[in-house]
Amino acid sequence: MNKIIGNTGFNASRRGFLVGSLAGGLSLGFNLPLTAKQAETPEINAWVVVKPDNTCVVRIARTEMGQGTLTGLAQLVAEELECDWKKVATEQIMPGQNLARKRVWGEMGTGGSRGIRTSHDYVRRGGAAARMMLMQAAADQWKAPVAELTVKEGVISHAASRRSTTYGKVAAAAAKLAAPDPKTITLKDPKSWTIAGKPLKRLDTAAKLDGSKIYAIDVKLPGMLIAAIKDSPVFGGKVQSFDDSKLAGRPGFKKVVRVKDTAVAVVADTYYHAKTYLAELPIVWDEGENAATSSATIAALLKEGLESAGPDNGGRKEGDALKAIAESAKRVDAVYSTPFLAHATMEPMNCTARVTADRAEAWVPTQNAESSLASLSEAAGVPLPQCEVFRTDPGGGFGRRGGGQDYVRQAAEIAKQFPGTPVKLIWTREEDQAHDFFRPISMMKGSAGLDANGNVTGLHFRISGQSINAFSNPGNIVGSKDERQLQGLWKEPGDAQLGYTVPHLLTEYMMRNTHVPVGAWRGVNTNQNAIYVECFMEEVAKASGKDSVVFRRELMKNHPKHLAVLNAAAEKGDWGKPLPAGVHRGIAQFMGYGSYSAAVAEVSVSPAGKVRVHRMVLALDCGIAVNPQQIAAQVEGSVAYGLTATLYGECVVEKGRMVNLNFDTYEIMRLAEMPKVETVIVNSGGFWGGVGEPTICVVAPAVLNAVFAATGKPVRSLPLKNNKLA
Repeated sequence: MNKIIGNTGFNASRRGFLVGSLAGGLSLGFNLPLTAKQAETPEINAWVVVKPDNTCVVRIARTEMGQGTLTGLAQLVAEELECDWKKVATEQIMPGQNLARKRVWGEMGTGGSRGIRTSHDYVRRGGAAARMMLMQAAADQWKAPVAELTVKEGVISHAASRRSTTYGKVAAAAAKLAAPDPKTITLKDPKSWTIAGKPLKRLDTAAKLDGSKIYAIDVKLPGMLIAAIKDSPVFGGKVQSFDDSKLAGRPGFKKVVRVKDTAVAVVADTYYHAKTYLAELPIVWDEGENAATSSATIAALLKEGLESAGPDNGGRKEGDALKAIAESAKRVDAVYSTPFLAHATMEPMNCTARVTADRAEAWVPTQNAESSLASLSEAAGVPLPQCEVFRTDPGGGFGRRGGGQDYVRQAAEIAKQFPGTPVKLIWTREEDQAHDFFRPISMMKGSAGLDANGNVTGLHFRISGQSINAFSNPGNIVGSKDERQLQGLWKEPGDAQLGYTVPHLLTEYMMRNTHVPVGAWRGVNTNQNAIYVECFMEEVAKASGKDSVVFRRELMKNHPKHLAVLNAAAEKGDWGKPLPAGVHRGIAQFMGYGSYSAAVAEVSVSPAGKVRVHRMVLALDCGIAVNPQQIAAQVEGSVAYGLTATLYGECVVEKGRMVNLNFDTYEIMRLAEMPKVETVIVNSGGFWGGVGEPTICVVAPAVLNAVFAATGKPVRSLPLKNNKLA
């Protein structure tokens, strides 16, 4: 796992490393010199290593965090490689290795449902090129035209001479051959796939079941110390002072380290000691002006954005929606809101770092290994080529372990105080909840006009809320425009298109940023926007007097893929058929991350107002399905994650700080509350959409629309626990 591959002398600036790109995504690392050890287990190219026993090791640059990306990518490579799936193993790539080989494996970030959809082409070409080289090696050995050779499950055959050999036997010779130009390779038609496209079992399950999987929080190194940290409880606050005099001489105590201006860490021999001494350490905070902020003041800020007469800050204007709505026979208006949410990963933030004057290493559960490497280099003050990040599978990511990397920088800062000694930084659950990069808070005001026949004449959506880009990438913001915040309402097809066509449409975004740090949360803005659009469209459907599905179909004639998943969910979800007494259905559809999703929820509301979700049917069209079994698993996971947010999720701000600091107040859905989940894959083919994030956006609106059907009252704010439904 920690093996360094290839020449490590490549030099690159930090900025060049972060913004550099793989040339066309197709160089694939052919013709690079092999080390002596690699010559024994030949590297055919950057993606494929073949062992003498015919085992094919597929190298994976993306992070596996439970979504099945590792298995899916291995399937794609193995499909083109024509190897024996039973003999496939995988090996994770480290970012220092990628840097040393001029980023031959390309971008290593895993988020935005990009793991497969943005790398499928070049990994498949890597597998195909390796197959061609292995077959050419056999042809050279037999002095036969390569065109006369066939291969199946790693066995190469020449029918004319009745000879056969294995990949393992020709691998050493193949590794010495010139690689084919990847641009000239013709990839297989997915219709002919025998490995990819099949519901194969995951390659990473066994180690998780038998307990042998090592997560970053499990890492143990000789002489390792442990650090616990506390950052300013108010975002933007600073450390004014602390008194560590009483800790001197305590068992296992090593040092109190001030981390930048905002945090204090205690380093000790064990986590128990570090956490205990940190709790006893008197710290005086300068909380600053943000200590006066609360959920109420933030809500007022967002409401002002909804009512502001300010300029259009990025959206769509087709026709004159305001005029059309004002002149309509009937008008529908509603305001919706969604709260801050925490990621609440099972494994809290942690990182083990070891820093010397000329070397920095970190063991990190990360979604973006290159960002972790850059953060380590910057915080440690060690040049990039002299750094390495040993990434482990995260115990949950959901976007939290992507670009932020705050825990990596903190670990490096602390480790600098103990040169050559590994220091593991572990956040408490409370610290994890208090200092997340939260899902942004927002509100939406919707308005619609209907004619005398119940047809939509115009739609107006105005969203007021915090911008992720303004927090994490302020250089990308021009004025107050941020198209990302209108994700799912876009006009352009391909990624996050609105699935309705109306005569007049106006969408607006009013940026209203708070002091709370925000970031990507599984599904990002499609989650809130799907609630706003689909719950509002349900209100409009009710006002029109039409069935929910019939109403939507009339507006989706120009959006066949949106319509197809709506119809698939409605059919599988028994839309229109009788239900048990007290059970009601709701439906929703939306698009995000290049995929089309729809959901039907069956829900009951007890006389006491308790919501019970009995069944959910979700339809997904991701174009080309690499592993149907993993798609179904991801859909089921999105229901669990989405329902938790719908029923309970809320991060309240008081006196400038988060107050929901553990699972007693930040509730997680229990196993007994999980509904039956059925998945329909609408495999239309022809494009590569995401899987990990798309379906989560339709979970909440389908449930809320079912609650609307049950109670006769629309739910306009989340979580459901705060609504009186009885």
